[in-house]
Amino acid sequence: MTELRIRTATPDDLDTVLAFWKVAAEGTSISDDRDGVERLVSRDPEALILALGVSPAQAESRARGNDGELVGTVIAGFDGWRCHLYRLAVHPERRRLGIGSALLAAAEERFVRLGGRRGDAMVLQRNETAQHAWRAAGYAPEEQWRRWVKPLSD
Repeated sequence: MTELRIRTATPDDLDTVLAFWKVAAEGTSISDDRDGVERLVSRDPEALILALGVSPAQAESRARGNDGELVGTVIAGFDGWRCHLYRLAVHPERRRLGIGSALLAAAEERFVRLGGRRGDAMVLQRNETAQHAWRAAGYAPEEQWRRWVKPLSD
């Protein structure tokens, strides 16, 4: 059985997170680069939450400071008014083991601690797997809303 450790990201984690998203996350965003994620962690050090898996065989390695393999992420952004969830991603080989649920629980606990009242998630319409996961976690789409975007740079 693998132990799951949930913690916030540090600047040392960012390259690993970006590589992880290429494997585990659906789609990309204009801010899915080193500068964008670095700004996120600098502005809100608790927003990027990681799930790390440590097998019993890795326990000795953990004692030396290696806290495990990245197996999941979520961004729990709070702007003082609304709670936004982005980049809930679990490694494809580790799905359906409770990792996503553990990440969402950590994000929701953060929101409650900060005074948040409702979490919302960005979910691609074509990502049916994610839609099932969000529904299972108690989230529901609000069809009356549509996201409007404008890139601010080329």
